[in-house]
Amino acid sequence: MERLELLGLPLDPISMREALERIQGFLAEPGTRQVVTLNPEITVRAQRDPALARAIREAELVTPDGVGVLWAARTLCGARLSERVTGVDLTLELFRRLGPKLRVFFLGGRPGVAERAAARAQAEWGVRVAGSHHGFFQDEAAVVGQIREAQADLLLAGLGERQEVFLHRHKPHLGVRVAIGVGGTLDVLAGEARRAPEWTHRLGVEWLWRVGLDPKRWPRAGRLARFVGLVWRARFFH
Repeated sequence: MERLELLGLPLDPISMREALERIQGFLAEPGTRQVVTLNPEITVRAQRDPALARAIREAELVTPDGVGVLWAARTLCGARLSERVTGVDLTLELFRRLGPKLRVFFLGGRPGVAERAAARAQAEWGVRVAGSHHGFFQDEAAVVGQIREAQADLLLAGLGERQEVFLHRHKPHLGVRVAIGVGGTLDVLAGEARRAPEWTHRLGVEWLWRVGLDPKRWPRAGRLARFVGLVWRARFFH
């Protein structure tokens, strides 16, 4: 299906199965492709951050991450997307499907988190670990050099708000086939953070569960409200 446009940003109307197939195709081809899992918070930030907006627009795959994005696609584009394709779910499905065929570089989290995430991926799914590095670095060139030398197939970057721009800026020099911004996925793999219960996934309210339990996330709830406002304004005043 053709890409949708959501508040000035692209969105691929794609299921998990289709996303996995697309990424497998990327892995078989030369060059580096960037995958963005688009959620309401990133969408709001991109309205005021030209570098982030450009990174999303130039990503080779943009998946719907969150019920808010599914709702917005239906409200603004008339598109009824079948499911969310979140960073953590996409990562786990790639591990299950490709496991030992994947050489992965783990980037992000506090010191030690990426290493523990890599160890679990190797032990549980047979993933081959190309390398790892924490997310608290200033010298981007040195980290990019380490990633390039590792010759990984897949780069998982959990760098918070800077991950999409970091990957976009360095895409020509990373030397990987696929680079995905995965948010807190490395923390989940490392046992630093819990996944929301299954019932929250079924109801589409896992974001509310996470925000409610973590006071550090409370200010981010305001972005969800702004997202709703942006969608309604686009729906009725444009």
